[in-house]
Amino acid sequence: MDQFIWALGLSMHLGLEGNYNEVHPHVRFIEDGVIAGAYYNSVENISFYGGYRLEYEKFGAELALVTGYPAYGAVAPFIRGTYDVTDNVLVFASPAIEDYEGKDAVGTVVGIEFKF
Repeated sequence: MDQFIWALGLSMHLGLEGNYNEVHPHVRFIEDGVIAGAYYNSVENISFYGGYRLEYEKFGAELALVTGYPAYGAVAPFIRGTYDVTDNVLVFASPAIEDYEGKDAVGTVVGIEFKF
């Protein structure tokens, strides 16, 4: 089933030192597991992505390529795990890497997404 999804994500950046945007308007198209969309990202750029979403009951895993993160080049890999709380609300987690003031750090972005 293909569909457009309008959403708003709210996130926290755990284990990272920088100051990040935590409000993410998001639009997505999904058809047969293939995903494509755009969102306002943590470094205050528009990110475009394309990839695939796997689902098992209320759990999901997304594997994609994403733009909008200058520290990682024109295109970077993206992975996100999700859990559907309701039909219109999901929680998510994604690994994150930063170079903050010359120090590398690995953390996690966690959040909640409301679908409209």
